[in-house]
Amino acid sequence: MTTTTSNRESQEALGNNPQALVAETVARAKAAMAAYENHDQERVDDAVRALAWSIYKPEHARMLAELAVADTGLGDVESKIIKNTRKTFGTLRDLLRAKTVGVISEDPKRGLVKYGKPVGVVGAVCPSTNPAATPVNKAMMALKGGNAVIIAPSPAGAETTRKTVELMRAELKKAGHPEDLVQVLPPPVSKVMTEEMIRQVDLAVVTGSQDNVRRAMQSGTVTVGVGAGNVPVIIDSTADLDDAAEKICASKIFDNSTSCSSENALVILDDVYENAIAALERAGGWRCDRTECENVITTLWTGGKLNRSIIAKDAAILAEAMNLREGAKGAKFFMVEQDTVGGKHTLADEKLSLVLTIYRAKDFDEAKKTVAAILNVTGKGHSVGIHTKDDARARELAQATDVVRVLVNQAHTFGNGGGFNNALPFTLSMAGGTWAGNTLSDNLNYNCFINITHLVTTIPEDKPSEEALFGAYWQRYGK
Repeated sequence: MTTTTSNRESQEALGNNPQALVAETVARAKAAMAAYENHDQERVDDAVRALAWSIYKPEHARMLAELAVADTGLGDVESKIIKNTRKTFGTLRDLLRAKTVGVISEDPKRGLVKYGKPVGVVGAVCPSTNPAATPVNKAMMALKGGNAVIIAPSPAGAETTRKTVELMRAELKKAGHPEDLVQVLPPPVSKVMTEEMIRQVDLAVVTGSQDNVRRAMQSGTVTVGVGAGNVPVIIDSTADLDDAAEKICASKIFDNSTSCSSENALVILDDVYENAIAALERAGGWRCDRTECENVITTLWTGGKLNRSIIAKDAAILAEAMNLREGAKGAKFFMVEQDTVGGKHTLADEKLSLVLTIYRAKDFDEAKKTVAAILNVTGKGHSVGIHTKDDARARELAQATDVVRVLVNQAHTFGNGGGFNNALPFTLSMAGGTWAGNTLSDNLNYNCFINITHLVTTIPEDKPSEEALFGAYWQRYGK
């Protein structure tokens, strides 16, 4: 039975009652978990491989990428193919290296044995920007922990997500695993149905709008939410300007800036400002004049919201819509220079488009302040970057900035969610710590999907003397 047929029969039987429909879906998930060989790491890893192959398979990766662009109107096909395959491959690498069920670690000297156990039924809320890659990514992590997962698609990407779930279920069946380990909420997609799912599952994992994250956090269900992106990047005086420009361009234009990790602003030090702009122009950037800057602002936001008809669209479409000069139609992205950091719905805000805001800073201290001001508008906790040859500058930025990730000399879109040349876990969901109202200060990873039982045995007493613990304090202040 396909997931579509199963959902249709459920709706007919339960009369479109959201509470009953979700309860029936959760019951099937629990039954699947009972049949899942989730005590056996080898079988669990087999199921994870099945999910990965469902989207990594070349014809599936392309078909889902094409469907996603047609379904949502966001991004471009070739980028989504890369996202479907690269993220899946990297996540599979990470997951296959980890123990998550049964004994996951032993420390005889400390008398500790740790056992990994499922968290239960996971509810995964997924965004329209990644309607195929994110559901597979979350499902892989959920099943790695021995759990079942129910996917709540975005209305804009629902058709793609349903097809993705259908492919995952088919691979699970082929490998001898219960298909209902992965399900999708029955149509039609609605906030009511999604919120009901969040209330009934054991763990909610929410990627997408911050409104969805807040609602989930207030639901009473244990929730892992992620923060908004709005990445500012410093170009330091010591940077390799052409290398920085090429990386920034590659990251900015990937999937037409649908990624929350895409660079949204550059803060360039004064002594290299014009040279850096020239390097960005060589990489494909278009430097907007003052009139064009105004056109960009009025076109990007309408009625206090991002203009959905132009976000994540090709450069030529943006150039036309924003009434830029003729030469702009051949550019890859558009640079708008600002003297100060504005507030919400200004060029300091997240743009989800091929528009890059540029600020000039007189020195590194001012650059750090500008970065902080941008993050206070949107994106606090998420990420910043720096292009520099001075490691001390990178460390200074990390020390001073309230973010989870500081990327050095990297293209953010290809590094923030894990890379083959950095140590961050591969993911499509990046939390921002308490700065962003999140419980997680890391990339979403398999650890979020397991409970741990600690077996504790006695060890030789480890009790220091009072002098060892209080001696220095006594010397300074007396007893």
